[in-house]
Amino acid sequence: MGVEQDTQGWDTTRSWVEKQLAGAERVEAVVRLRGGWTSEMRRLDLRGPDGPRSLVLRSFVKPFFVQHAEGLLTREADILRLLADTDVPAATLVAVDATARHCAHPSLLMSHLPGTVRPGDRGADARADLLARQLVRVHRLPVTARQRPRAYQAWTSPERVTVPPDTERPGLWRRAVDLICREPPAHQGCFLHRDFHPGNVLFTGPDDDPRISGVVDWVETSWGPADLDVAHCSTALALLHGVPAGLRFADRYVAAGGTLAEDDGSHLYWRLLDALGFAPDAEKVAVPWRELGRVDLTAGVLTRRLEGYVGALLDRYA
Repeated sequence: MGVEQDTQGWDTTRSWVEKQLAGAERVEAVVRLRGGWTSEMRRLDLRGPDGPRSLVLRSFVKPFFVQHAEGLLTREADILRLLADTDVPAATLVAVDATARHCAHPSLLMSHLPGTVRPGDRGADARADLLARQLVRVHRLPVTARQRPRAYQAWTSPERVTVPPDTERPGLWRRAVDLICREPPAHQGCFLHRDFHPGNVLFTGPDDDPRISGVVDWVETSWGPADLDVAHCSTALALLHGVPAGLRFADRYVAAGGTLAEDDGSHLYWRLLDALGFAPDAEKVAVPWRELGRVDLTAGVLTRRLEGYVGALLDRYA
């Protein structure tokens, strides 16, 4: 097939995929998609009587995610069905095998969206404005009590934070950790993507006039405070483009019509809860970003940016 892929069990998975296709369609080529961290992503190029089209196959292959795949993929399938009737540019669900009953690994098959992930600095401000507007639309999605996703889960806690071992500002980190040693602030819940950041948004058009063509990776969708989604995207922007980009995103979100916690202390809690989850070095996010060309994002660069961002949050909101 002229493809780059782990072929273990592929025949089994391909057989399942082809059972989901229309008419005489067949898989003509398989292309590994770069930039994923939790999953192996493949674009499947199809050929059939009605012409070519493409689908995307998400498969969990890492042991940790295989263990949790049933909940993650079932949630994503449910969310994609829900989003089909909205103006959020999400993929259309084709099929899901969350327990690997038919596939080599737990997998979800969906439509292929146009566009690419753009992690570069060029055009980052224009894209950040679009990210803020899109996130407001996600948070405003009307859902019934039955459709409401699970309550959010925190991705760190005071006792789990790992301080960069060579930091020259240990007091900064102690202060930040102390500020999340409390009960979560009271908040109004809304529909959260929960992993909204530039790596999960596709863009088309030139850098000076981009358009969002897709929002992907809905496995962590939750119900919780808008501040938490804003915090996660803000941290990612700070790591990708520098501390000022991370600080400005909340302002962009409010300017786009979004609503955040009224008091700075509550907002700071959510911002720090997210940022501290990346300590000590944010290396986890660096791997897919480097695959997409950001080879400048070394562990040292990310550690400095994360520390600078935490310090800037304390300066502004504490």
